[in-house]
Formats: sequence, structure tokens, C-alpha cells
Amino acid sequence: MMQIATVFAGLLQLSQLLLALLLAPLLTGWINQCRAWLQNRSAPPLLQPYRQLAKLFEKEVVLAHNASSLFRVAPYVIFACMTLAATIVPTLATDLPFGPAADAIALVGIFALARVFIALAGMDVGTAFGSLGARREMLIGFLAEPALLMVFFTASLIAHSTSLSTIVEMFAHRDFFIYPSLAFAGVAFTMVSLAENARVPVDNPTTHLELTMIHEAMILEYSGRHLAFIEWAAALKLYAYSCLGLALFFPWGVAQGGESGLGLGALAVALASLVGKLALGGVVLALIETLNAKLRIFRAPEFLGTAFMLAVLGLLLHMLLGMGK
Repeated sequence: MMQIATVFAGLLQLSQLLLALLLAPLLTGWINQCRAWLQNRSAPPLLQPYRQLAKLFEKEVVLAHNASSLFRVAPYVIFACMTLAATIVPTLATDLPFGPAADAIALVGIFALARVFIALAGMDVGTAFGSLGARREMLIGFLAEPALLMVFFTASLIAHSTSLSTIVEMFAHRDFFIYPSLAFAGVAFTMVSLAENARVPVDNPTTHLELTMIHEAMILEYSGRHLAFIEWAAALKLYAYSCLGLALFFPWGVAQGGESGLGLGALAVALASLVGKLALGGVVLALIETLNAKLRIFRAPEFLGTAFMLAVLGLLLHMLLGMGK
């Protein structure tokens, strides 16, 4: 019986991995559609990101003559990091084989590793725009990571653990209770997510103006399958942040892996809940991008500084009120 449960947990972890790989481009396509509808434009097809990835995989890779091995390896490392991040976040169930690796602080390290590689790859060829985008990306990272850590510390103090599985189990499978500190942490997490995923108001994923873009400037020299892996990794990062926000602040519907009665019914409810929450989150993100204009680059530190301040306020509020004891 124990072996059957172990095999079932492994299959569930594998299905969570495949779900992340398949749903990430679909989430990007859904957000693009919602944004086009809100802006009264003709919406692109929902499956357009899949078609773009397929087209890029078919194209030949063109490399600069002075590109090093780091430039060639970076897309695979970035894709692996984002795949791991999207896999360890509890989306369908908790207590899965990768559960011990689902540590909040380790997750920040995974995001940081991917950022370092894409920044180094942007500077590797020596183009002006690549170096400019890399410097801006590291500036965003230096400001966003402390705010993200403060958000995780707030949730960890409430759950008395940095394990994402433990945090989700506590928030999802206990009596409903309002934590005022999580309100500040939720706003801060939303602001960090917008910056980390190159969304408006910090960056615009649809722009191609070299003087203002951040993420796109670092990948101008990539083509073919290398560019496909980077674009897929960007979609996985957005999916991971979306699932992370849902796991921390809206964890209801996630199945508890340790339950003996966990079956197909609970997993079906978890899958339907995940798809519904992601669809609603995509609408909210498209609405935020539609109602806001892109900030000038020197205003980005102010934006992320506000996120850090809100996260710290949430942490201090929890400590002062003494909740979660």
C-alpha cells in the first residue's frame, strides 16, 4: 500500500510538471487576449504562443562570432530554473516528492540564478542594448528580491515554516481567519510580480523600443531554439509567480497530499480550481496593464521601494499583533 501511494505521488508530481509546461504558454495567450479586448483591439488567437514557440524551434540558430559557451548554455539553464520553480510550487496537491525542495527561500534563489544567467548572456556578446538591459535587469532584481523575501517571511511567521507545502496546508485546511499582515504582503507580492515578469508599469512585454525595454533588450541576439527556450521560460516564470500568489493568498482547492482519501475527485476539484483562478488572475493582470502606463525607468526603484515598504509593514504588523502564535 505504501508503494502504491509513493508511485501515485510521483505520478502526481510528474503531472504537475507537465501541467506547468502546457499551461504556461496558454496563460500568456489568455492575458494577451484579455488585454486586447479591454483595449478594444482585435485579439490574437489563444494558442498564438504555442505557434510562436513551434516556429522558433524550427528556425536555425544564428550566433554571433564572439559568443561564448555561456551564451549557448544560458537558455537551457534559464529554462531549467523556471521549470523547477513552476514544479515545486504546490498547485494541485501538497506533500509531493518535490515538497522538501519547495522552500520559499530556495525559490528566491532559483529565480536569482536564472536572472544572473540571462544578465550575463545579455552582456556576453558585447552589444550596447544587451548590456543596458542586463544592468536594468540586475537593478530590478536587487530591489525586488528583498521585497519578495519579506513577503515570504510574513507568510512563514504565520505558518511557522518556510516550506511552501506547510504554508499552503495551513492556509487552505484550517478555519478561515483574516490576517491583516497578508493584505500588505499581497499588495507587495503583486507589485514584485509585475516587475519580475516585465509587465506594465515596470516594463512592457510587447514593446520593441531599445531605449526603454528591459527583458527584450537582453535577448536581442538570440534566435531559433535558444530564443524559444527563453520565451518558454518567461511564460513559465509568469505561471510560477501566478501559482505562487494563488498558493500563498488563495490556496483553497489545493488537495492535501497527506490525506489517505486523496483521489481523482479531489484532484479534479484542484485542477478545476487552479484553471479558474488562473483565468481570473489573467483578467486582473490584463486590467492592471490596461489601466496603468509604463513608468520611466528611473521611477522603477520608487515602485519597488514601495513594495518593499509594504512587505516590511506586513511583517511588522504581524509581529506587533502577535498573530499565528
